[in-house]
Amino acid sequence: MKSTATSIAVIGGGITGVTTAYALAKRGFAVTLFEKNRYVAMETSFANGGQLSASNAEVWNHWSTILKGMKWMLKNDAPLLVNPKPSWHKLSWMLEFVCNIPHYQRNTVESARLAIAAREHLFAWAQAEGVDFDLKKEGILHIYREKKGFDHAGEVSKMLALGGLSRRAVTPSEMKAIEPTLAGDYYGGYFTESDSTGDIHKFTTGMARAAERLGVQCLYGQDVLSLHSNGTQSEVTVADSDGHVTHQFDGLVVCAGVESRSFAAQLGDRVNIYPVKGYSITVNLPDAQSQSSAPIVSLLDDETKLVTSRLGVDRFRVAGTAEFNGYNKDIRADRIRPLIAWVNQCFPGINTRQVVPWAGLRPMMPNMMPRVGRGRWANVFYNTGHGHLGWTLSAVTADMVGGVVQGALKPSAMVVAGTPRSAFQV
Repeated sequence: MKSTATSIAVIGGGITGVTTAYALAKRGFAVTLFEKNRYVAMETSFANGGQLSASNAEVWNHWSTILKGMKWMLKNDAPLLVNPKPSWHKLSWMLEFVCNIPHYQRNTVESARLAIAAREHLFAWAQAEGVDFDLKKEGILHIYREKKGFDHAGEVSKMLALGGLSRRAVTPSEMKAIEPTLAGDYYGGYFTESDSTGDIHKFTTGMARAAERLGVQCLYGQDVLSLHSNGTQSEVTVADSDGHVTHQFDGLVVCAGVESRSFAAQLGDRVNIYPVKGYSITVNLPDAQSQSSAPIVSLLDDETKLVTSRLGVDRFRVAGTAEFNGYNKDIRADRIRPLIAWVNQCFPGINTRQVVPWAGLRPMMPNMMPRVGRGRWANVFYNTGHGHLGWTLSAVTADMVGGVVQGALKPSAMVVAGTPRSAFQV
């Protein structure tokens, strides 16, 4: 007899898939990661806002979100835009969204708690693996132009405190001291010193290399066509240069972002993820004036729903907005223009001639909480649906699902040479 590691397939090479593969490899599993693109982090994990923000843990399940969505429905440059064309998926998701409004406080508190726990894992992994991702531990400043928004932030702060997060109200003069480059008039702000920022694409790429050093097999250009499980064995069928190929594993973890819904349906599970498009611009800072005029401290403008991150010396990222428009990935000029205008207004010294636009689909569950844990079959698991907090929560949910898989499938199984691999051991 000989010993071999229990095999696990991870579906998806974004931030959740790569961190999940890493967490499983650290636990002794033989991991194979499937990614349809040529590299990791080429879709939603490519150019997000960059914030590792426990202070942005407030879920959206609130009546004010519904009212704003109705008010902005016909305004193309609004922070929240809903395509009025109906679909059963959109309607069912929105109905569940409304049904989760009573859980607004509980889920906000839990999101904050998870975000704080995620920091420890993410920073420790990056340090252990030598991953450079333009990390800045300068805090995040929420800015408010009106008393109404500032007062709501005070109520949110009470919920965040229940989750273990400390943040403080600041006056306009204190805001200026925290980030001197910020122009404009403000009612006040909230500053979270413990929050940070970084480049999600650099981090995911670095962690993929670390996972490969631990023995993870990363298969790129693999368009996953179907997933199947009978509870003891899982199958992944892909289309690649050799045609259709089916791989067998002891278990699998679905980390496929907005595609997780269709994969879950194949496995007999309901994971009601909706793709919520977000936009970003990366402003290149080619000259000394632009570099000195761009903020170091990360910002979140609650009125426009925009966030910022300073990525190294010569890049400035601005991201935000939410668009309910199905699986459409088009980069719309009328959604990019407000981001550039915001930079010109708040940081007039920045040269915005060199701006790179981007759009990605956030995988959102109706309750705004990630789906982490077991599926219908004993050897099927999920780590998906993180919405606007995928970067922030990725490390802790990867560790969580790693623990769940370890509890269900032991990292090593005994097989007899020359015979098929045995089923997982519970």
